[in-house]
Amino acid sequence: MRTGPLVGAALGALGSVAIVILPGLGSQPFLPLNLALIYAFLPGGLFLMLLLGWIALRRSLGNSALDDGPFPDVSGEDIDQKVLSDSVAQLVLALLIWPFAASWLGAVTVIVMGVGMGVARLLFWTGAHFSLALRSFGWALSFGPTAVAFLWTLWKLLG
Repeated sequence: MRTGPLVGAALGALGSVAIVILPGLGSQPFLPLNLALIYAFLPGGLFLMLLLGWIALRRSLGNSALDDGPFPDVSGEDIDQKVLSDSVAQLVLALLIWPFAASWLGAVTVIVMGVGMGVARLLFWTGAHFSLALRSFGWALSFGPTAVAFLWTLWKLLG
């Protein structure tokens, strides 16, 4: 059994808790939630823009320029396409959950989550090409804060 991905996922889960909980321990300055969400979604949007540009560049310079169909199974292009699909899914989930969480956890928390999402997606992308442990860490660190924020918000709301 490979322990690297498990360790990566566990570290990502711990990082997720820290991203959500630590900003709320101190007092947060007032920032309207609409502005906070704009800043929070920016790093993920920048990552998608980078990845889409990279995929387009690879398609235009490679053999796949003539064939706009799916990529071969084990190519770098296929990995990039899978990272893109996963990133879009995670950012759509963030669009649906983060406004709810921001209303209870505060503007700074959701901005920290956004910066964490951008960094974690870069780590996931790099890991998808080079390291299973880094891929697991990046995935857990980008998905985890959304799940933790939702559960923490429910706890605060119901408790």
